[in-house]
Amino acid sequence: MAHAIRTKRGKGMEIADWREKIDELDVQIVQLISKRAEAARAIGALKKQTDMPVYEPKREQAVFDRVKAANPGPLDDAQLMHVYERIIDVMRSIQK
Repeated sequence: MAHAIRTKRGKGMEIADWREKIDELDVQIVQLISKRAEAARAIGALKKQTDMPVYEPKREQAVFDRVKAANPGPLDDAQLMHVYERIIDVMRSIQK
């Protein structure tokens, strides 16, 4: 039995269609995370040159605040922060 979900336009999407959409989105997410990592690496190099600390709590809080302000859902802010805390942790390790 096919599992279809109705969209607002009335078109049914099968699970396979949703999974294909997720696969496409995953590629885009990986590309964006890679670009973010490149920027973090460059910032890390500049911090080393200027003896700035890698961990900057005020800057991280500003990032979290901006991300929450941009959150359209369906994730609530706590769920989104869980994801972003991990992203920030990884980016901080790249800066070291």
